[in-house]
Amino acid sequence: MSYFVTGGTGFIGRNLIDNLLKRKGTIYVLVRRGSKKKFNALVSERWSDHARRVVAIGGDLTKVKLGVSAADADMLRGKVKHFFHLAAIYDISADADANQAANIDGTRHAIQFAEDIKAGCFHHTSSIAAAGLYHGTFREDMFEEATGLQHPYFRTKHDSEGLVRRQCSIPWRVYRPGIVVGHSKTGEIDKIDGPYYFFKLIQKMRRMLPPWVPTLGLEGGRINLVPVDFVAAAMDHIAHKPKLDGQCFHLTDPNPKRIGEVMNLFAEAAHAPLMSMRVDARLFSFIPAPVKQGLGMLPPVRRIIKQVLSDLGIPKDMLTFFNYPTKFDTRETERALKGSGIKVPSLDTYAWTLWDYWERHLDPELFIDRSLSGQVRDRNVLITGASSGIGKATALMMGEAGANVIIVARGEEALLETKAEIEASGGKAFAYTCDLSDMADIERLTAQVLEERGTVDILVNNAGRSIRRSIALSYDRFHDFERCMQLNYFGALKMIMGFLPAMTKQRRGQVINISSIGVLTNAPRFSAYVASKAALDSFSRCAASEFNDTGVSFTTINMPLVRTPMIAPTKIYESVPTITPEDAADMVKQAVIFRPQRIATRLGIFAQVLHSVAPKISEIVMNSAFRMFPDSAAAKGEKSGKEDQVTQEQVAFASLMRGIHW
Repeated sequence: MSYFVTGGTGFIGRNLIDNLLKRKGTIYVLVRRGSKKKFNALVSERWSDHARRVVAIGGDLTKVKLGVSAADADMLRGKVKHFFHLAAIYDISADADANQAANIDGTRHAIQFAEDIKAGCFHHTSSIAAAGLYHGTFREDMFEEATGLQHPYFRTKHDSEGLVRRQCSIPWRVYRPGIVVGHSKTGEIDKIDGPYYFFKLIQKMRRMLPPWVPTLGLEGGRINLVPVDFVAAAMDHIAHKPKLDGQCFHLTDPNPKRIGEVMNLFAEAAHAPLMSMRVDARLFSFIPAPVKQGLGMLPPVRRIIKQVLSDLGIPKDMLTFFNYPTKFDTRETERALKGSGIKVPSLDTYAWTLWDYWERHLDPELFIDRSLSGQVRDRNVLITGASSGIGKATALMMGEAGANVIIVARGEEALLETKAEIEASGGKAFAYTCDLSDMADIERLTAQVLEERGTVDILVNNAGRSIRRSIALSYDRFHDFERCMQLNYFGALKMIMGFLPAMTKQRRGQVINISSIGVLTNAPRFSAYVASKAALDSFSRCAASEFNDTGVSFTTINMPLVRTPMIAPTKIYESVPTITPEDAADMVKQAVIFRPQRIATRLGIFAQVLHSVAPKISEIVMNSAFRMFPDSAAAKGEKSGKEDQVTQEQVAFASLMRGIHW
């Protein structure tokens, strides 16, 4: 006995071949040129014990009679007892042309070839999509009754099955699997489909909340999931049973679960919070269709939906299944499988297996290039304040990653030292001196860089000035506020405005502003510094909204206390916890790789939340710190004295509030 299989290298196909190899006979597999390597790998790794029994037949689903050569057709004629046609598109997000070519034209060509070689029986793998969006129970003997076939996937699955029913002159059998998920024993699956699209949402929930926190979700219709091993075993068994020609078999779960139940099973497998409270999505049906359609057409609504679905990796078409209205009768299938021991396992027995396989092999995050070099190699990265501290550490890191590092600072000697270090480690660096508190000098710099280096892909505004002095000691030092604002805000803003037009034109770019944790904590004694950084933070949030659709992003890093020359004058910082410039550079690295709108420490975020929900408590904490950490002798205009000596109480408080400026 011989078999012919189209789609044998696909997910269902290779599992079917696993079953067919338990029987006697040769299995001929249609293999297009682009899949030959994949086929050879399957033979050597999966079917090595039966390598001689699995034979490739060159061809193409899109060609008449599958494009099989006359010689191969002559060799197969009269030999093939069972012709399994599985090659098709099983993807609801595929476009109409792709569905037409694979599902309808491909089925027509497969029928032609099966008839030409006089195959014994044509086994067509259809789908429950052939029923469309039928309301009620769809029996196995129903076909023309299908409704809601407007979607190209539903329509082509229905029409391709119709070709078999109306045009196939040899005996045929039709199989309609439900939504096929991974192997119930191994979890193996080759792509993200069906419920897998919601795994990223579950994973995000797990990261945000502990598993015991109850969450609110939506309850939808019943979703029919079947593991691939059941589908393959059922097809193999039914295909070899006599007197079943001309029939259709639903390879579905006779007791499907609702979407909310399914999501909770996978959430439990992932140790994520469960949707303890679920609102039935049908409750929203009271909203008139024109109203829902009108809301969906509003540009902001469309963009928000698109962004959320994109972040979660969920195709919009998957929402079609949320209130899926069709149930499937399985009496013929149950009758054919009686006594075989083949049945659909309960999802709760293998949901954890599917989750584990997805997280180990298919999670999209596994395929994200998290290397800095993958983001900056051969890109122009401009860093201000690059002669020391955070700027220097960031410049060295960018040079090692293969960026064209454009370093800017006021002091030429130290800047050239940074350039030499970058080049000594094999990097490329270009040094430019500039007084970043001088607007005219910044104009000169931006014009020179654009002329000599071209556009700047990433701008890191790091140069800054910090002043630690209480307001009471600043009444006659208004220039402190002016100098901070001039460099920290106006200087950075002038740089952004200088390079932003070119970034916008190329529709790619990133502005990274090194801000301070003080903006989140409202640090006392740093009013001049914090106000200037807060101004830049506010500008960045406004700019992010304006440039959201241009490919240019803005990231603010609320940096904790870093041991740099900028804090050296404050002797008290020699005894309190700080991070190194290299640690700070790692935060810049995360900003480049993930392009978030903000990066901050947990303590900084907590302080911001505390100030929002309980401002008086936050004020008391900060005032206590203000009284505990006095102004330095330098801030008072005095020589260093005992006020600069650190007490045990101060060290303990600073350790508790790690990274916050005092």
